[in-house]
Amino acid sequence: MANIYDTANQLEGEIRELDQFKELSASFAELKKNETAYLLFKEFQSFQQELQQKMSQGEDMTDEDAQKAQELAQKVQQEPLINDLMQKEQDFSTTINDLNRVIMTPLRELYEG
Repeated sequence: MANIYDTANQLEGEIRELDQFKELSASFAELKKNETAYLLFKEFQSFQQELQQKMSQGEDMTDEDAQKAQELAQKVQQEPLINDLMQKEQDFSTTINDLNRVIMTPLRELYEG
């Protein structure tokens, strides 16, 4: 019987070889070459993490948070390098979600049966 962790490590290596991951990686490398776009991306990412932390602690989003989120979203939407990265990330996420559905099939079947 195969060790499930060996299988997971093999899957991790295969994920790195997926076209979607390679495209995501190349898109991120291009983004990092543009300092202005990269700093905007990091600011957006940091702000998203702040909001997630607030929500996990039961805090409400303030009007100031909402305003900042809207301003950052507008800036991000105007940056082609970030838009490309987000599209590539979405493509990659679709694959990962598909894999997760397959992996979770035994649990789903257990509860359905």
